[in-house]
Amino acid sequence: MRKRFGGVAAVDGVSLSIGKGELFFLLGPSGCGKTTLLRCIAGFCDVDEGAIRFDGRDITAVPAHRRNTGMVFQNYALWPHLTVAENVAFGLKERGVGRAERDRRVREALARVQMEPLASRKPNQLSGGQQQRVALARALVIEPDCLLLDEPLSNLDAQLRLEMREEIRALCKRAEMTAVYVTHDQKEALSVADRVAVLDRGRVRQVGAPRDIYRRPADTFVAGFIGETNLIPSRVVSVNGAEAVVECDFGRLRSTAFVAGLADGAKVRVSLRPESIRLGEAQAGASGFPAKIVHSVYLGELAQHRVVLGDRTDVKVFEMNPRWMASEGQPVHVQAWLDAADVVVLSA
Repeated sequence: MRKRFGGVAAVDGVSLSIGKGELFFLLGPSGCGKTTLLRCIAGFCDVDEGAIRFDGRDITAVPAHRRNTGMVFQNYALWPHLTVAENVAFGLKERGVGRAERDRRVREALARVQMEPLASRKPNQLSGGQQQRVALARALVIEPDCLLLDEPLSNLDAQLRLEMREEIRALCKRAEMTAVYVTHDQKEALSVADRVAVLDRGRVRQVGAPRDIYRRPADTFVAGFIGETNLIPSRVVSVNGAEAVVECDFGRLRSTAFVAGLADGAKVRVSLRPESIRLGEAQAGASGFPAKIVHSVYLGELAQHRVVLGDRTDVKVFEMNPRWMASEGQPVHVQAWLDAADVVVLSA
């Protein structure tokens, strides 16, 4: 599928298949095309090329109000003059659902999101989290073929975002709802999604389960965007069946996670996650590689360090449950205690 705005291809040759009952995430940086793609699915944007099908039925030319999708917007988009119950009932009323049936479904939808006691309130009498629940109930009450969520948690505070992640996943799974969820928040995608499509400049770079994308990124863009990583310039020493050996500033490393077609001597980049690297105080006889701390951030359960290895390689190191305080300029030793599956070899 393609969608252009002038000379810009916002969606450029995207082809995706989303399973029934799947919680599918569109993830990528600002301007990558994820919201445009969602709006095309909703019917708010006409596509220039390609087709959109719901359960095999071509709905590309079907107007938005006849696609039976439920949309949850970033800013909630609640009617300020209507009560909670009236907001949730709006879509049913537009569809001509009778009063008795409408009231029953509104009560059930509000009970799902734990908002039934606040049915008579107006949106300005609700917290951000409560407004988000109303927006979800309004989308679910019409029993959509597909639930569409456009960065629905971006306006909430950090703690409430964590709570709502769990609630949205549980709600979708209980309702066996097919959902397409747009976000730029990697942790949100990793913790909630069944599968993720990583987008960049209108194109899909990789599709897969969160764990697979994190552990086996397809290229350096995905490796750097999903979580944090160190992309270390390296050279292929040998490839033998399912194992490659590369050489870098951490010495020789074995890898069982590498792109196809590697040749001996090829220049590559190795992705090493910061949590895979160990940091220790510099002591006489200490093993590992000498380094110097450039910057350190203490976050309680985690300390994030940036060190220079061998006066030239900048490396990020995450230390879980930090026991000692590091200071800028402090000499340290670093070690890469890595399983071969942790060493991801990518094209340079």
